[in-house]
Amino acid sequence: MIASLIVAQILVPLVLITWLAIAPLHNLLGVSLQALVTAIALLAIARMGMWIFPPWWTPYLYGLLFVLSLVIGVRRSKPQRKLPSHWLGWIAIIIFAALGVFVGNEAVQSWAGQFPPPIPAVDLAFPMWDGDYLILNGGNDIRINAHLKTLDESVLRFRAYRGQSYGVDIVKIDPFGLRAKGIVPSDLAAYQIYGEPVLAPCAGKILQASDGLPDMKIPQIDVVNRAGNYVILRCGNTDVVLAHFRPQSLSVQAGMTVKVGDRIAEVGNSGASDEPHLHIHAQRPGSSSNRLSGDPLPMRFNRRFLIRSDRVNLP
Repeated sequence: MIASLIVAQILVPLVLITWLAIAPLHNLLGVSLQALVTAIALLAIARMGMWIFPPWWTPYLYGLLFVLSLVIGVRRSKPQRKLPSHWLGWIAIIIFAALGVFVGNEAVQSWAGQFPPPIPAVDLAFPMWDGDYLILNGGNDIRINAHLKTLDESVLRFRAYRGQSYGVDIVKIDPFGLRAKGIVPSDLAAYQIYGEPVLAPCAGKILQASDGLPDMKIPQIDVVNRAGNYVILRCGNTDVVLAHFRPQSLSVQAGMTVKVGDRIAEVGNSGASDEPHLHIHAQRPGSSSNRLSGDPLPMRFNRRFLIRSDRVNLP
């Protein structure tokens, strides 16, 4: 995953920015289109990117570099003609136009994902204690929330996990915006969130508590027990699922009642988790055989519908 992030979130932006600075098109239409498409591409990457490496503030740095490259590029090209004078110039314009259509659609769709679906949302307290947290998956579009793929009922294996479709994945970050000591450390303790206490986001009854599965070695995942160690908390007519706990860290068991802020467990790396994080989702109650198969529900944490790259700062 990190390799693809490096390509999509470092190499592509830097190539576009550098291209604009050192090899701008030499006509007004061309350089204008090049600048516009570069800006839209940077916006799309900023919205869709999973900013665990490089950190969340990187898109702002790209914005500054874009402005500088635009100034340099315009001065370098000094466009005297409005249109290309050679067929190669027209090919370049066609390429940028096609790229603009693609990245424009991605930017619009990912931007629209910040709005919750038109169904009732569940209001919850944020399930962590103090510190700064980053949302890895969240929102109402698959470009910013990978969990939405489970809404595809044509895929049989997704049906058992349908309830997670509006799920949110959370990591903790340090003051520099980094979620771990290193790029992909193998030591679970190197991750800021590992071992952090998980708190009850609502008052209710523990419907199911599963423990005893090991933390997975990075980057392996458990494709059979995908939730790993987890809890299902029944709050009114809603089930709230919290998953990927550290083994032997649960403080609750089935049948117990909890109030908001009670300790549930600790963040771990069990289940289908390629690095330590907390997964949480809300759903209508599932079937007795597939507890996680209920209709998915959007969540609001302290009135916020959290999406990818949102940050939560707790005192």
